[in-house]
Amino acid sequence: MSRTSLKEKLNYNETFNCVQCGYCLPACPTYETMKTEAHTPRGRINLVRMLAEEKISVEDLREPIENCLGCRACEPVCPTNVQYGKILEGAKEVLEDNAKKTKIQRKVESILFDQMIPSKKWMNFIGNASWFYQKTRLQKVARKTGVTKRAPLHLGEFEAVLPNQTSPQIRKQMVRDNKAIGPKKMVVGFITGCVMDSIFHETNRNTIKLLTMSGAEVIIPENQTCCGALHAHSGKTNSAKELAKKNIEAFEKENVTYIVNNAGGCGATLVEYEHLFIGDEEWEERARKFAKKTRDISQVLNELDGLRFTNNINETITYQSSCHMKNVQKVTEEPLALLKQVPNAGYREMKNFDRCCGSAGIYNLVNYEESMDILDIKMKNAKETIATIIVTTNPGCLLQMKLGIQREGMKKTVRAIHLVDLLVEAGAVPK
Repeated sequence: MSRTSLKEKLNYNETFNCVQCGYCLPACPTYETMKTEAHTPRGRINLVRMLAEEKISVEDLREPIENCLGCRACEPVCPTNVQYGKILEGAKEVLEDNAKKTKIQRKVESILFDQMIPSKKWMNFIGNASWFYQKTRLQKVARKTGVTKRAPLHLGEFEAVLPNQTSPQIRKQMVRDNKAIGPKKMVVGFITGCVMDSIFHETNRNTIKLLTMSGAEVIIPENQTCCGALHAHSGKTNSAKELAKKNIEAFEKENVTYIVNNAGGCGATLVEYEHLFIGDEEWEERARKFAKKTRDISQVLNELDGLRFTNNINETITYQSSCHMKNVQKVTEEPLALLKQVPNAGYREMKNFDRCCGSAGIYNLVNYEESMDILDIKMKNAKETIATIIVTTNPGCLLQMKLGIQREGMKKTVRAIHLVDLLVEAGAVPK
């Protein structure tokens, strides 16, 4: 790679906006747990600059960047408005380009990222297989024989906290056009997602239920695909672009007011689609229009203001914010506004509730120990609230908090739930 192209990929010019002031240090979860300069935003930016100037090797950058959560909590506190996410994605792309992988590793990644995750058929298969696994004796046998404990990447621990899966028959009932209940206020498109639709299908169904009860007609474009977040965070920028193009094309065909998602991490990628196509005459403007329509479910429900709640939730609630929702989508007050409408529920704010829980896409799989260090701090803060319900707005956060509850031995007294599911449990009905 030429020096010029390396600097361009690393967004070298952007690194000079960092004045090394250190305001980002208290906001950085990895600095809190690792205590080294290389694991701070300013430290990583300095290393990126040094690589661009060919003062260090790509491998010198790998460990600090791969241990970054990508939560982007450093951006809101930065006095010079450094676009850390832009620098991070560029660094990950360079690391991916220079990764030394075996043919088997590359084949496995190709199957996972290019064939399985973007495929509705594969995601449906995974969801259906998970349902079959839970509903038959397979799960009991796997746990009794210790198979789950021997699973790679600590998958056995996450298997234990998976939600109850939706049956294949119910999955098939998902329709493309969901009419508004009562007077129609708007038409929205719904991003069903890959992991959300396969593992958290019931949350997707509840999302549609809340929107239609609020007065929205919900369209689900058939040709939509994975948002590309996992690809972008893994340095597979070209793959992320291809997925973005498919989603842009799918939703351009629909005359919708908003494009709604219910996953903080996915939403953060969707609202930044235009960043993938800077300088692309054909796609940049199309991506910008798509991004401007993108909304989190909590934003749309607040705007529609069409729900009332009929069931008392006689428990204390605390909220674990999705860091990508807060730091990238800038959605902060809307989830809290909905929580305050839940009847007879007490709310206790968690210390640093908006700090990353350590999930961060697949960070908790590939950086398990580092992720658990961050989770331990999060669970300490959660326990101090004495809440019996931890509400999240992102599937990764939800699994991470469920795992934290299990690790702390609190499974009988505390539960984690997606905001959408809690609103349905609270007896949401049209006003």
